[in-house]
Amino acid sequence: MYAVMLRELESLVAGEDNAVGVLANAAALIYHSTGYFWVGFYMVRDGMLRLGPFQGPVACYRIGFGKGVCGTAWERASAVIVPDVEKFPGHIACSSLSRSEIVVPLFNGPEVAGVLDIDSKDVGAFDETDRDALQKACTILSAAIF
Repeated sequence: MYAVMLRELESLVAGEDNAVGVLANAAALIYHSTGYFWVGFYMVRDGMLRLGPFQGPVACYRIGFGKGVCGTAWERASAVIVPDVEKFPGHIACSSLSRSEIVVPLFNGPEVAGVLDIDSKDVGAFDETDRDALQKACTILSAAIF
């Protein structure tokens, strides 16, 4: 699944300079390729993670540095996998249907410029295979938009 998705992502971003469009299409591609509950981006702006393009139900507008899973991934500058969001201290519940989550940073040079956030309705939905593939996706996206 991820091999095909990554090839499609490379094709989607090739030669494109519309960052919002790239992220919107990436969210749609990942959402429809994986079937996860929520797929979207939060971008760093004015010292906060601000909601960007996404697929799924409505979401939180802003997340602080070190807050929730997204803010923690931003703070650590690394991917965070949470098997059960109800056991993650400080989890921000944008939807009570979300049960597990993975967040992967987007980098502009050495700085975290945003995060890819994916939620599942299932506990334990994400593992290292997901992390590795989604990090590759974020590398492709970072090169395209920054």
